[in-house]
Amino acid sequence: MKKPLFALLCSLCLATALAAGVYESDPNHTFAWFEFDHLGYSIQRDRFDKVDASVSLNLQDQTGSVRARIDVNSISTGSHFFNQILLSDAFFDAGKYPLITFQSTHFTFGKRDNVTAVEGDLTIKGITRPVTLSVTHYKCMMHPEYHRMACGLNASAKVRRSDFNLGKYVPLISNDITLYVSIEAIQH
Repeated sequence: MKKPLFALLCSLCLATALAAGVYESDPNHTFAWFEFDHLGYSIQRDRFDKVDASVSLNLQDQTGSVRARIDVNSISTGSHFFNQILLSDAFFDAGKYPLITFQSTHFTFGKRDNVTAVEGDLTIKGITRPVTLSVTHYKCMMHPEYHRMACGLNASAKVRRSDFNLGKYVPLISNDITLYVSIEAIQH
């Protein structure tokens, strides 16, 4: 009975040690999207197809940091017409502000070294505001294809469009939006 428990403890220690390091996002499995109420008719969801992130993680010390960049020009609404509206100076002003950035300031860890929240600074259109991402899914393990450690998470946060000079058509289109991120990152 002691042998299986010892093996389990050793494997947990190994997984924790292996998880420490720097991770680069997998562009095929990393996206950001947002949803908002459109005139009360529906909840619309639009996404950014190009997101890159670098994550530093040390589970043993329960510390981490993340730096993410979103290419505003990769917005995908499903409509060329609406893409152009959102890229215009009335909204994201992609010509002047081609990137949305997030820089973490604090990671919160729960049981079993899982990340439960990431606090940081979100910058849109040159305006920086604090944001807390609530982590809904988190996992680190050996990647079966790359044979390196990989971590993934899903998280969300509520923000107000008007806080980032994106308030056109409020209140017809909701000021409060939900941001979502899905990231998979491979140890570098």
